Amino acid sequence: MLILDTCALIFDALAPDKLTPKAKHAIDDGERKKRLACSDISLWEVAMLIKKGRIDPGTDALSFIKLMLAARGLQVLPIIPDIAQIAVSHSGFAHSDPADRIIAATTIHHKGMLVTCDNHLRSVKELNIIW
Repeated sequence: MLILDTCALIFDALAPDKLTPKAKHAIDDGERKKRLACSDISLWEVAMLIKKGRIDPGTDALSFIKLMLAARGLQVLPIIPDIAQIAVSHSGFAHSDPADRIIAATTIHHKGMLVTCDNHLRSVKELNIIW
């Protein structure tokens, strides 16, 4: 399973030139294999970025999120008890951003690979990162 961090979701949808060639190839391959996913917390992050005016997808948040998910056939992975536990107890998480902790925990729980440009997440040894 290939999990896209919030930055990867946004870059893929709005600024694909910001993806590295390796990340772009992995996302394209994940789409072909129907193995793309994201954490549900990323949907909230995208909605907040739109509300705060930090990104402008040219439409409302709900429409954009639905289009973004449908365009690549992304599966949304929910926060389940095991993911919540990993998010609060994992010693390798360098910072306290709850969304990043949940995204990392989701990736660890599902034994996936994470596409991210986030240096904090890229420093977590247990994560398999593509960037």
